[in-house]
Amino acid sequence: MPDMDVALKDAMQIDGAIGVALVDRSSGMALGVAGGDRNFDLTVAAAANTEVVRAKLRTMEMLGLRESIEDVLITLDSQYHLIRPLTGRSGQGLFLYLALYKERANLALARHQLKRIESNLDI
Repeated sequence: MPDMDVALKDAMQIDGAIGVALVDRSSGMALGVAGGDRNFDLTVAAAANTEVVRAKLRTMEMLGLRESIEDVLITLDSQYHLIRPLTGRSGQGLFLYLALYKERANLALARHQLKRIESNLDI
């Protein structure tokens, strides 16, 4: 099973990838990052998207939904942002965050590839 560094490198091979981070939901800390640039700080994005995940989990609890989040999609003018909580026992409380350039990405394929990476990830 791939470790975190291999998984992050695999995610950067997804068409349109800007950057990816493995994030601890309880602290908002990025445990690992790949990609990004001076205009796109992945550690800031990771921390901020922790609040997105927490808000969705609170909403689901208030609604009494007994389901899990497969992924969260945020669509901007020029980018897709995918958040995928890890489901494996070793990944509880972690999520993958992937930012993509919209014009270069195939959203369905990116979601499929991120799911594969998540399922093979060994933390």
